Amino acid sequence: MHHVTDDERRARIAARHALAPAFKVGTAEAATRALTVLHATEAASVYLSCWARVDGFEVADLDRALYEDRSLVKQLAMRRTLFVFPRELLPAAWASASARVAAAERTRIAKGIVKVGIAADGDLWLKQARAEILALLAENPDGCTASEVRKAVPMIDVKVELSAGQTFTASGVLTLLGVEGELVRGLNTGRWTTSRPRWLLMNRWLGAEMETLPSSSEGYRELVRRWLFSFGPGTEDDLVWWLGSTKGVVRTALAELHAVEVELDDGSTGWLLPDDLEEAADPGPWVALLPAMDPTVMGWKRRDFYLGPHRDQLFDRNGNAGTTAWADGRIVGCWVQDADGVVEVRKLEKISARTSKALDAEASRLTKWLDGLRIGTGYLSAAMKAVPGSADPG
Repeated sequence: MHHVTDDERRARIAARHALAPAFKVGTAEAATRALTVLHATEAASVYLSCWARVDGFEVADLDRALYEDRSLVKQLAMRRTLFVFPRELLPAAWASASARVAAAERTRIAKGIVKVGIAADGDLWLKQARAEILALLAENPDGCTASEVRKAVPMIDVKVELSAGQTFTASGVLTLLGVEGELVRGLNTGRWTTSRPRWLLMNRWLGAEMETLPSSSEGYRELVRRWLFSFGPGTEDDLVWWLGSTKGVVRTALAELHAVEVELDDGSTGWLLPDDLEEAADPGPWVALLPAMDPTVMGWKRRDFYLGPHRDQLFDRNGNAGTTAWADGRIVGCWVQDADGVVEVRKLEKISARTSKALDAEASRLTKWLDGLRIGTGYLSAAMKAVPGSADPG
């Protein structure tokens, strides 16, 4: 069995994820395809993920791809998470990961509506809500905000406490229609750091009807193929977690792709595409500052090979990552901004003077690019919340 070392895996990150200087890309589309998809739970993270990988990146570059060319599209999919997808990958998601989430959402909403007495038949209520929303958006080619939909379709203007920590509101129906591929989050009415989309019919936004793949297995196979290219070698557990699916689904996809077993440094079995067995080239020294929920940080379930002992400092209890500072394929800290928007790197381990200088230069570059704009996040890690200097090993 071919053995893949942790060093090789880190070299692959530098190359496949467009992070080392020699592997930077020229467009937001190329950055997205390099990572399969971009995390879009926080609007700013999509832009910052591209900034870290695209030479000369500007906000307008991603806006063009999202809202003019529509070569990149926001879609709820794996693990009920919002992602930016390359347009051509949408049919695979709709057939597989999105369909799985949609089924769970329909059941959750229908049961909740009945439970609180809004309707005697939750499925019938959803059918009517769907029809009214689709009719509304068919009459509004430029789309509607969630607030406008709520006013025009008052039956969904409800707030329901389904269970501890789970609330259903009008946006829940829009979310369901979005995950089903009926609707899309279109033009953002806020600035790039916030998400205030106008909802539109998906086929109108894309300018054509895109057919879902014939079966969920075909959809999962394509997602797994993309993931293996971006993140391989990875384990079954990594894939099950990333897809939000089952081992059966993963094993079927791996078999259909003729994926090759490899041994990882920790003794576990990883998988690679059969035409992707060559050892990664040395990328040379590199550093990167990545945003909260960046795809590289969130790509695997087993993260020790790049995270080391820093998990508790960089992830919350739900497994969500804050900002990270990388050096040569490993996370060595995080980054924050002061009141004036100046980016500061917080180190979690001792690093060389060369690496420290390179990270400081990257922080200055990001400070200049943000031009005083402060980036808020709902994923503040322990390292980000620490008193300045308290955890810095020097």
